[in-house]
Amino acid sequence: TTTINLAAAMVAEGLRVLIVDLDPQGNASTGLGIEASDRELTTYELLLEDIALGEVIQKTQTEGLNIVPATVDLSSADIELMANEKRSFLLHDALRQPLMDDYSYDFILIDCPPTLGLLTINALAAADSVIMPIQCELLSLYGLKHLLDTIQLVREEVNDRLQIKGFLLTMYDGRTRLSRDVEENVRETFGSLVFETVIRRRIKLAEAPAAGQPITVFAPSSDAASDYRQLARELLNRE
Repeated sequence: TTTINLAAAMVAEGLRVLIVDLDPQGNASTGLGIEASDRELTTYELLLEDIALGEVIQKTQTEGLNIVPATVDLSSADIELMANEKRSFLLHDALRQPLMDDYSYDFILIDCPPTLGLLTINALAAADSVIMPIQCELLSLYGLKHLLDTIQLVREEVNDRLQIKGFLLTMYDGRTRLSRDVEENVRETFGSLVFETVIRRRIKLAEAPAAGQPITVFAPSSDAASDYRQLARELLNRE
């Protein structure tokens, strides 16, 4: 949700953005209207079959926003990558291939799977920085330390330039004590690393993927679209 809608909001600011869907569920691809039948070349081929980056990029319905899609084929990638000596750097190398002017980007956003396997390690090895969405629920905080430990390990072993760009509070409901408590906890712990922007819980955000559109297109005047536009501006200010 954050990858799709942040990318679309950045495009609305006049930037060109590429999404790399690295999640075998392919939700970023689906949420941008890329049907499974149209995903002939995907991140699987990019990582494991030495296909050129330019060949796997697809345009979306949003001008200036392109995607490298994913399918369930990617679910076996963790196992297949184990035998490759450069298994942690395949995405890093793939994203640094020269591209034609038609495929020049200001930002690349990598949508990671919800596990800390080799796919996520590839993303962290390729990235300059990390945005960590945190649902405003208690259980979301429990896995945070493990993720932070992984990022520190990646810095030490794989990518010493990796930075935490910020923590993003999502699914926030200001009417509940739980959301307010989670926000207070996260801000006390991480201070200025927490984005001022908070993504509020809104039904439109859940409906937009079914239409294959980002929230800025599906419901441009909604609170949710406003939140992501504000996040895009805050991120660009941090850059």
